[in-house]
Amino acid sequence: MTSIIVDYISNFVDLDEREISAIKEGIPIKNFKKGTILLREGQVSKMAFFNLKGCVRSYGLFNGEEKTTFFYLENRFITSMRSFTQQVPAAHYLECIEDCTLGLLSYDTEKRLLQTFPKFEFLSRLLLEEELGNYQEMLSSYIMTNPERRYLNLIQNHPELKERIPQYHLATYLGITPESLSRIRKRLSTK
Repeated sequence: MTSIIVDYISNFVDLDEREISAIKEGIPIKNFKKGTILLREGQVSKMAFFNLKGCVRSYGLFNGEEKTTFFYLENRFITSMRSFTQQVPAAHYLECIEDCTLGLLSYDTEKRLLQTFPKFEFLSRLLLEEELGNYQEMLSSYIMTNPERRYLNLIQNHPELKERIPQYHLATYLGITPESLSRIRKRLSTK
């Protein structure tokens, strides 16, 4: 399974045998059951993850209600970026909403890899740029489109979410109630 991680990273940088070996040794694979909380609000993140199988949801509690901020599907790094990189308390939760197989990258291992292999500094920057672009796109969508357009964009860009994610999680991600999402889906099905 670590070969999937190596293949993913190889899309960004060429790896030599020492770097491949360091990845395989430094990122163990672990299975997690649906419902497992990987990180709680207020905890300092000591671990980043690479999603090999399953879906992880990022969410926060606002006025006692869960608000989904992101879904991490296969072949994505998962972390509370600020908490992990700055070692400060997390502002949200990370929860497996399907059974998951994840690669585990500890904070200490990441630091060691970054210090030992200069190429990983470059990789880290590329991955951060990609994530920043994703978040910028998501933020623009919330500001410049209505819920129906956000839903259409979501299922156009990630059609698998429609089948894999419970409607109430999709609704909070879109910033609407499950009832509003149901009305949007019904209206779209009659078009």
